[in-house]
Amino acid sequence: MEPESLGAEQGASLPGPAEELGALLGQDAALPQLSGGELDRELESKSDLIDDKEFDIPQVDTPPTLESILNETDDEEESFVLEDPSLLNIDNIDTHSYDTSSLASSDSGDRTHLKRKKKLPDSFSLHGSVVRLSLLKGISAQIVSAADKVDAGLPTAIAASSLIAVGTSHGLALIFDPNQALRLCLGSTAVGAQYGAISALSINNDCSRLLCGFAKGQITMWDLASGKLLRSITDAHPPGTAILHIKFTDDPTLAICNDSGGSVFELSFKRVMGVRTCESRCLFSGSKGEVCCIEPLHAKTELRDHPITQYSLLAMASLTKILVIGLKPSLKVWMTFPYGRMDPSSVPLLAWHFVAVQNSLNPMLAFCRGDVVHFLLVKRDDSGAIHVTKQKQLHLHYDLINFTWINSRTVVLLDSAEKLHVIDRQTQEELETIEISEVQLVYNSSHFKSLATGGNVSQALALVGEKACYQSISSCGGQIFYLGTKSVHVMMIRSWRERVDHLLKQDCLTEALALAWSFHEGKAKAVVGLSGDVSKRKAVIADRMVEILFHYADRTLKKCPDQGKIQVMEQHFRDMVPVIVDYCLLLQRTDLLFSQMYDKLSENSVAKGVFLECLEPYILSDKLMGITAQVMKDLLLHYQDKNLMEDMEACIVHMDITSLDIQQVVLLCWENHLYDAMIYVYNSGMNDFISPMEKLFKVIAPPLNAGKSLTDEKVVMGNKLLVYISCCLAGRAYPLGDIPEDLVPLVKNQVFEFLIRLHSAEASVDEEVYPYVRTLLHFDTREFLNVLALTFEDFKNDKQAVEYQQRIVDILLKVMVENSDFTPSQVGCLFTFLARQLAKPNNTLFVNRTLFDQVLEFLCSPDDDSRHSERQQVLLELLQAGGIVQFEENRLIPMAEKAEFYQICEFMYEREHLYDKIIDCYLRDPVRKEEVFNYIHNILSIPGYSAEEKQSVWQKAMKHIEELLLLSPNKAADLIATHFNDQIEGIVKNLQDQFLLFQFLRSLLDPREGINQDMLQISPCVTEQFIELLCHYSPDQVLETLQVLEFYRLEETIQITQKHLLHEASSYLLEKKGDVHGAFLVMLEQLQSKLLVLTHEIEESTELDLLKDIEDTLVKTIALCQRNSHSLNQQQREALWFPLLEAMMSPQKLSSSTVLCQYSESLKSLTMQVLNNMAAFIALPSILQRILQDPVYGKGKLGEIQGLVLGMLDTFNYEQTLLETTTNLLNHDLHWSLCNLRASITRGLNPRQDYCCICLQQYKRRQEMADEIIVFSCGHLYHSLCLLSKECGIETKGQMRWTCYKCNSSNKGGKLSENFSELKKGNGASLAQSSSESLLDSQQIQAFDQLCQLYRGTSRLALLTELSRTRGGEKHGLLNVSQGDAALNSVFQNENFQLHLAPPPLTEE
Repeated sequence: MEPESLGAEQGASLPGPAEELGALLGQDAALPQLSGGELDRELESKSDLIDDKEFDIPQVDTPPTLESILNETDDEEESFVLEDPSLLNIDNIDTHSYDTSSLASSDSGDRTHLKRKKKLPDSFSLHGSVVRLSLLKGISAQIVSAADKVDAGLPTAIAASSLIAVGTSHGLALIFDPNQALRLCLGSTAVGAQYGAISALSINNDCSRLLCGFAKGQITMWDLASGKLLRSITDAHPPGTAILHIKFTDDPTLAICNDSGGSVFELSFKRVMGVRTCESRCLFSGSKGEVCCIEPLHAKTELRDHPITQYSLLAMASLTKILVIGLKPSLKVWMTFPYGRMDPSSVPLLAWHFVAVQNSLNPMLAFCRGDVVHFLLVKRDDSGAIHVTKQKQLHLHYDLINFTWINSRTVVLLDSAEKLHVIDRQTQEELETIEISEVQLVYNSSHFKSLATGGNVSQALALVGEKACYQSISSCGGQIFYLGTKSVHVMMIRSWRERVDHLLKQDCLTEALALAWSFHEGKAKAVVGLSGDVSKRKAVIADRMVEILFHYADRTLKKCPDQGKIQVMEQHFRDMVPVIVDYCLLLQRTDLLFSQMYDKLSENSVAKGVFLECLEPYILSDKLMGITAQVMKDLLLHYQDKNLMEDMEACIVHMDITSLDIQQVVLLCWENHLYDAMIYVYNSGMNDFISPMEKLFKVIAPPLNAGKSLTDEKVVMGNKLLVYISCCLAGRAYPLGDIPEDLVPLVKNQVFEFLIRLHSAEASVDEEVYPYVRTLLHFDTREFLNVLALTFEDFKNDKQAVEYQQRIVDILLKVMVENSDFTPSQVGCLFTFLARQLAKPNNTLFVNRTLFDQVLEFLCSPDDDSRHSERQQVLLELLQAGGIVQFEENRLIPMAEKAEFYQICEFMYEREHLYDKIIDCYLRDPVRKEEVFNYIHNILSIPGYSAEEKQSVWQKAMKHIEELLLLSPNKAADLIATHFNDQIEGIVKNLQDQFLLFQFLRSLLDPREGINQDMLQISPCVTEQFIELLCHYSPDQVLETLQVLEFYRLEETIQITQKHLLHEASSYLLEKKGDVHGAFLVMLEQLQSKLLVLTHEIEESTELDLLKDIEDTLVKTIALCQRNSHSLNQQQREALWFPLLEAMMSPQKLSSSTVLCQYSESLKSLTMQVLNNMAAFIALPSILQRILQDPVYGKGKLGEIQGLVLGMLDTFNYEQTLLETTTNLLNHDLHWSLCNLRASITRGLNPRQDYCCICLQQYKRRQEMADEIIVFSCGHLYHSLCLLSKECGIETKGQMRWTCYKCNSSNKGGKLSENFSELKKGNGASLAQSSSESLLDSQQIQAFDQLCQLYRGTSRLALLTELSRTRGGEKHGLLNVSQGDAALNSVFQNENFQLHLAPPPLTEE
């Protein structure tokens, strides 16, 4: 639908004063309707003529008030900028004479802007510019002029119908007609001084009456035909409140007004005996909640009979809820709908519109406050009741200050940042966004605050009034008028043509085509100007698209870069040309594409080439029919020139080539090896199916017959030939599609006759018989026979078909059996093929059985032993294909065994269920030996075999057990553990080979080999036998194996290890037995013997190895002592450690020995190691005493042991200092933490705002006793019930522990803010009550956790606890810790442990 234009009412000539004002404002009352440009010039010439002295400007009765002067903007110096000269009359608009203020062309005054290619926003490129925002220059100029010349003041309100009324701050109402001519100037500044500014306007349906509401509460009614004041109403509502809204209903005698007290009144106008009266009735009192928005339901003339209009519905929005009431026949509330919680400064908005839902037209009410729009559908049922149903909500990401329906599908929203959003209601898609800050929208804040009457309004209403602009926006007939401080703008939806043209003006041709196509397909949004049936609409749009395509083609050629590389030009056309092809095909205009478009693009050779290449994907997908012969010819030539032969072939097989010179195309294909295309041309162009086969045979037959190998290209030809024959015999066209049904039998017969010809056409004398069959068999026997097999499947069992089959089989046998130049594989393939055919239930073929015997001889007893596996495989296939019925079984098995065809034997034995014999087949077959284990396992474990069969296999396996072990000890052990568990000891006894026995037992008993030990039932002597073998064959693995083995007796095993002199293993076993001292003595003896060697060692080469060996033994001995010291008393410990120390010190006493001089340092460091480790278990005095009592040291000087003693003292001093420092630091930290904790608990809190962060309502709004106010240290404030609803309160030990909702949700469970409660109305003590025990309460714990997080390390309390823990007995705690004792589970052992040796961080006070 086109937007309704304002009715062109050429009203009567203006009455006196207005006439004068009209002249004064430079606007002739009888101004003819001018086009945009003419109007511009007219206005400019008039403005030059204005002279103040010439016109007698009347004396102003009332001088302007201070308030009005302050409210005026300082705009004298600014010349008024004329923008779009578009008039309100749509008929007079030249579509190219305007620009728009959309995002896409926000600098529309600058013509160079069009030349700058901008990156368009997505919605713009998708939908184009949906609406047009234009300045009404005539009205704007006159508003400014009125303020200047007659002190009208600034505009404050607008109402639009077929006339436009603008109210001003000095109480005047200016009435303009559709041509922007000033018709009337109602009121005077004198009245304005008394009543204040016009705060609301309303025009009735037939445009005969105007209601004006004033800032001081008065209401006036004017006759718009004569300009007379009909009523002046001063007592309709409580005095001292401004009129916020005044609205006519569809009944001209009824109006609704809403004042700044929040009350709503119904005004009914009557005329009794020539006297005009007005009766007022209160519909809603402001004391119950302030209404700040009202909207009566208006129906267009054509909807006046709608049943719902008889109720005269009125929607009202208060600050807490929506009401829908019916004024007729009697007052009734039909619906109330409370808001959710929302921002108190958001503006409530209401808007009605009739919308078609499920084939019925009903009013829909849109209401919103903030960023969610609710849609309510209002219906009347048969009983006369009204039902309201909720529709899909619209969720936005901005705060709304205005909502307007532009039609039933499209809404225009204005957000608080003065951006307009055009939205499609059903899909909720945003079609366009326009910045309208240049409109300088008028806001109604002063009336909501009722400044003119002393500001006696509630705080809540004043807060809403900050963003209120109800009176500045008025809509009528699909147009929306925006009142600015110096201008009036109008917005309307562009028609579909305008939208396309607008994109064309922006030089966005591809977007314009896409948009036009979306109109064509009915997928576009906010469509205006398309009516009638679908086919007519499509035709209109298609014509427009064709025009654009011609323009696009011209532009493509014109914009082509003429300099630079050819690639740049190619890329240009590659981007542009496919668009033309796409849309021509979408519009099904191939006539256009291949005539005018092709001719146009052929002017440029590059464009022509790109055009032809563009056709390829459409040809390949069979979307392009009816290519003209000329284009087809050009296409083939182009591909030939470009050498794109594969692409050309792909195209040919999809084209109808009957219109071309077929011989020429065949030649072209043959020369360029396009065999698919050649076959296609012969078949579809000439219905010739034999010639292509002859051509291909001529190429591949000679080398095959000569026994040469084929080139890759000839192999490709051979494969194509096979596929082609297969297609012909199956009735399919090559390379795609189907042969016409009437030709199928004919083609089959032709191809068969051709294949079985005795000789080829131009045969030489020595040619062998059946050349074609022979060639194909040589080329690929298996595939050719597969083709025949498939063809035999398709044959009907008629007489001719049976004859053909028998004939072909006879020819195959003749060619292959009588010739020696076929391999066993090829012969095998033939007989497998025959066996399959003979095995069919409805078989009619006859083959001599002796031939099969010959084949068996041929395969089993060859002249040479080559191709053994190939021959076996061929025979196996032949048997599996059903050939077994052709042979005598008692002859077959011996021949197979003789030829070593073990798979054949297996196949035969399996048929006879002789499974035990199959084991022999596996063991004798070198290729498949390893598979025997799986085979035996499967037979013995899978159900389906009889007990006798399983028993025979079991016995056979037992018989060959040694052979199986030799094959793979590991797999054999696995098999034995599973199936021969009770035979293990027997097997072990019978095995003679000791190394094989060792391998078997290792696989069986070592848990690391993967066999589950719990399954085995073995006596310990078997395990001990294994350990003995292990000591013999792999002594270095004994210790680690003993650690994982189970089921062995300690005494016997110790004897074995001692016999083999494995000291470490013996020591391990003695320790396991509990003889710690014995284990220690073994290790000590080992150590002493090595030290003895060292003292007598002379050679230097081995000394380093020996030292390493000594150190290794020492470390193991120390570990032994450490492991066991915990469980020993002091005397037993000394019996371990002192002999060890003695052993290490004794070599050093022989200091005279020259050998030892070089090792003394190494030995001293090892001795220190012993001392350090001893210190953890034996008191220092005992150690010192023992050293000093030593006879050697006792007699000698202290000098020799000075190093040892000083080393011990150094360690002691170091650890003592470390302990003191650590304790000191921890005390400081603890003190600082407690200070901070105390400070943060006692500090006062400063809330950032005075409303709850969850419900956004003032904190003191509730009366419920249970509701408390929670304030957090981060400054956020909440009601406790709101926090509970968000699950931010946890009850612990009878106390609530609160967490801040905002901080917590933003941190995703990060650190919790400390929090404390200020209780409301002093009901009870503080929430953070002190506990009777000396424990921290929940908030203190929380704060302490937070402090702990400042140190990402171990908690201080954990450290102190660790340090203060006593370890009992004479052990020295810290020294013990320093040794990294394995048994200790201490914080100091943690690899991440580190001390933060830094001053404590500062906190913000």
